[in-house]
Amino acid sequence: MIGSQQSESSSGYADIFIGIAILAGISLVIAWATHQSHGLPETGGISLAYGKLPLYAAYSWLRMAVAYVISLAFTMVYAYYAAYNKRAEKILIPLLDILQSIPILSFLPVVLLAFIGLFPHSHLGVNLASIILIFTGQVWNMVFALYHGLITIPRDLRESALSLQLTPWQRFRTLELPFSMGGLVWNSMMSWSGGWFFLMAAEMFSLGHHQYQLQGLGSYLQTAANQGRWGKEVLGLAALIAVIVAMDQLVWRPLLAWSDKFKMEMVEGEVQFHSAVLVMLRRSRIVGWLQTAVLIPVVEAVDGFFGVGIPQWRARSTWIGSLTGLLRTLITAAVIFALFTALEGGIRLAASLNLQTVLIVSLATGATLLRVVASLAISVAWTVPVGVWIGLNPRYAKSLTPISQIAASVPATALFPGLVALLFVLGGGLTIASVLLMVLGTQWYILFNVIAGASAIPEDLKEAARMFGLKGSHIWRTLILPAIFPYLITGIITAGGGAWNASIVAEYVSFRDHIYTTFGVGALIAKDSTDGHFAALLLATSVLSLTVVIINRLVWRPLYRQATDRYSLS
Repeated sequence: MIGSQQSESSSGYADIFIGIAILAGISLVIAWATHQSHGLPETGGISLAYGKLPLYAAYSWLRMAVAYVISLAFTMVYAYYAAYNKRAEKILIPLLDILQSIPILSFLPVVLLAFIGLFPHSHLGVNLASIILIFTGQVWNMVFALYHGLITIPRDLRESALSLQLTPWQRFRTLELPFSMGGLVWNSMMSWSGGWFFLMAAEMFSLGHHQYQLQGLGSYLQTAANQGRWGKEVLGLAALIAVIVAMDQLVWRPLLAWSDKFKMEMVEGEVQFHSAVLVMLRRSRIVGWLQTAVLIPVVEAVDGFFGVGIPQWRARSTWIGSLTGLLRTLITAAVIFALFTALEGGIRLAASLNLQTVLIVSLATGATLLRVVASLAISVAWTVPVGVWIGLNPRYAKSLTPISQIAASVPATALFPGLVALLFVLGGGLTIASVLLMVLGTQWYILFNVIAGASAIPEDLKEAARMFGLKGSHIWRTLILPAIFPYLITGIITAGGGAWNASIVAEYVSFRDHIYTTFGVGALIAKDSTDGHFAALLLATSVLSLTVVIINRLVWRPLYRQATDRYSLS
């Protein structure tokens, strides 16, 4: 036994060293790519011809779809591990809050250089970089939604799963994922909206002296705005809205109608969403054949592997534990390598910066923090009453949900140049415009989560409130606010991250060969990324991350704990 423990420990150390060596090799490739000239032109040749719009829409949709699939896979692993491993939770949740708050342009240099290094003579590297940037705009609120669902499962349902001796896979498939499905679907819709919001930044960007353009709707809209071709801009927005409407009718509406069956209630209420597409799919013989011939065998095979009885599970858990241990050691190797890399970069950073630069970055972070707080306050003020009203009125939800989805998905960045020009004429300038853009980009995170929370209120609780005659402020204090509180906290956290992220386009605007800026950390990050000042970029990102950690410790963690302990349906 002792010998086996020693061999397992030695194997773990060996895996860590091997992992560090692999990461070091990748870093060498990136360093080599940094000093190479690119053989192909970076521009994608954006044409404003009307006939190009369907092709550009298809390109953008494909990038969004690939990013969403990656986001969904990441969500399942990350959220589950954070919810059920208490030691990991203390690291993963604050880390998640930091990652969702770091603007995408902070990721841009590393991501772009890495993929160009892997594919130096192809546009594939730039496309993969764009997908990863879209992924960083989609994934975080999905992880928060699933994590929130997992930690708020009622105690009696957990005890029932334990009494039935369900394996972890059986518990996940039959209890945890269905219970979290409503919030996950709503936040998936918001993820697509977030992806559309940053589409222009993810398809058309600059790094140092290099300009990168990818054919897509984002680049089309940005090019039309820069050239002042407002007719083309309106047509591009119309194409984007057409894609959004098609997604709502063909994907999101059927998913919302399907997920409605997972609501936990004792009294049956009115069906909130109806989808003709879902009805058609259920009646389709082809879909029925695919379900019988493909889906059911795949599910049974997965159930056969993971969903075994307790004795077999314990025997098989040895193999799974070994795989988990290997994964843990590889993650440890990545963390150690990242820490050493960060330490080395920090030493070089300290040597190249002075106290005045640190002070300017700190003041800029404070200025952006004030805009973030203002945007959140404005968003909460209108989204809570409107979201509750939509969530509690199924008749209106059927018509208003697609409208809100379209409004959330239209990139405010496409309208922002005109808004900035108008505010410069009326007075106020970019300081007010930056707050408005943050509101336009973040209010939907709160709205969709509030709608999800209100629509998830069990019908029996509503019936009890009606029996006791609760109205006005009484029903808000005793039922509505406690019921939506966990969803509201999730929405505010993701909206806060979105506001920090939106600061790069709200505080630094390039329009028709003119650059408009306002003092803030977003403007510093955008400028440093564009100019290739990586030391200053790292400093600004580090100060922003430290600010987010402090806010997480002092505000979000206590509120999340309160939402879990006091306001969950248990």
